[in-house]
Amino acid sequence: MEERDALAFHLSQPRYEVVPAAGIEDEVAAHVPRGLKVTVTASPRRGIDATLDAAEELARRGYHVAPHLSARLVRDEAELREILARVREAGLTDAFVVAGDLDQPGGAYESAVDLLRAMDELGHGLAHVGITGYPESHPVIPDRTTIEAMDEKAPYATYIVSQVCFDPATIVSWVHAVRARSVALPIDIGIPGVASRVKLLRIARRIGVGDSLRFLGKRRGWLAQLLTRSGYDPAPIVEGVASILPDPAARIAGFHVYTFNEVEATERWRREALARLDAV
Repeated sequence: MEERDALAFHLSQPRYEVVPAAGIEDEVAAHVPRGLKVTVTASPRRGIDATLDAAEELARRGYHVAPHLSARLVRDEAELREILARVREAGLTDAFVVAGDLDQPGGAYESAVDLLRAMDELGHGLAHVGITGYPESHPVIPDRTTIEAMDEKAPYATYIVSQVCFDPATIVSWVHAVRARSVALPIDIGIPGVASRVKLLRIARRIGVGDSLRFLGKRRGWLAQLLTRSGYDPAPIVEGVASILPDPAARIAGFHVYTFNEVEATERWRREALARLDAV
């Protein structure tokens, strides 16, 4: 498969990430084709119930949904059993497991691997379980720790999603490094969707992609490509990682698009990108 064909293939079936805010189900239903994958984040402010409520509603509307299960938001085994029961009853077969944004655990589970082990012991029954990978340094956790954590999490997972990164060369290098450590799980490359400059830079600082921001600051031409007058354009990053998409050894499963709830604009960009590829 050539780069162009691989790019078109992966853009035709992205995974969209949304935040469980008011009206997001209607926003997704209005703009995203049924059958695409949608993941729903979890946060301390909204709580795990908001994640599950949105995931259940999106599943009812015909989407393949993966709720984020945040370890630090789960109190104990009893609550974990309830969460897994809700997931099964909704017909969901995929979940994305993260440590969570709380500074301290709110219950029995401190890390993603803690929750993954507990889910495994309970026989969660999910066909797919995702974990996070970090092409850049985590804002709090040392690089060595994130690498060791991936090795610990991998036996309980079926795929990896990379954190937002604005430097395609860093993403490509990270994929090769993951494979060099004999981690064979398929990878969904995380890319930001279309967003305003202010929103994108605010989120970038919050999640700690400092190397990417420094990269952009040193390369004003690249920055101009990414930040158009109307906002951020994902095209340079998507095109920048195209070289590894057809490589069987890279095992790239697709694109995980962080929409920041700018669903309409992101979906419009995706369709226009596919149209341009078809015209080539």
